[in-house]
Amino acid sequence: MEKNKELTMPTLNLLSILIFIVSSINAGADHAQLNHQNSWAKRVERGNEVTTTLQFYFHNIPNGPGPTSVRIAEAAQTNSSRTFFGALMMIDDPLTVGPDPSSRIVGRARGLMGSAGLNKFTLIMAVSYVFTDGIYNGSSFSLLSINEVLRPAQEMAVVGGTGLFRLARGHVVARTHSIDAMSVAIVEYNVTIATYDYSKHPHE
Repeated sequence: MEKNKELTMPTLNLLSILIFIVSSINAGADHAQLNHQNSWAKRVERGNEVTTTLQFYFHNIPNGPGPTSVRIAEAAQTNSSRTFFGALMMIDDPLTVGPDPSSRIVGRARGLMGSAGLNKFTLIMAVSYVFTDGIYNGSSFSLLSINEVLRPAQEMAVVGGTGLFRLARGHVVARTHSIDAMSVAIVEYNVTIATYDYSKHPHE
């Protein structure tokens, strides 16, 4: 009996170690998932300059019971144009941390998109991206730029902002994640914004 006990104790210790390792791995995975959920925005301060990088997903829903994009104007030749030249859309699209429409919403994209290409499907975008998450709640940046939507990566200009993005300048690289049969488009946005940190000079 004493000999069996001596053989059993190391086995129990090894099992305890394995349980601890597995628990630590799971906890690490949970922590990594939490970091992923909160890593859509990163802020780096260098003196009075702040560089913010954002990654989120833009969901444009033109059809179905709850459209977030509606046509508000068109030209006489719009419906006969293969690029829908002259169509003007008003949007109020959700922005999420992941491509799944049910993932956490961090803001809305509100503004105008117009079909501006005679022979190539190109959008002119005048859109504000208004955020509702964390320290960015209430802040926004704005685009006024051409969007060549059929390119693998669409680069657009950031022309201004509000709140933490006051006097914003920067650029967006957008990539289409998916488009379904209902023309619902999910687009990955990677944004780099440079701003001036007014919190260090509140009276300027």
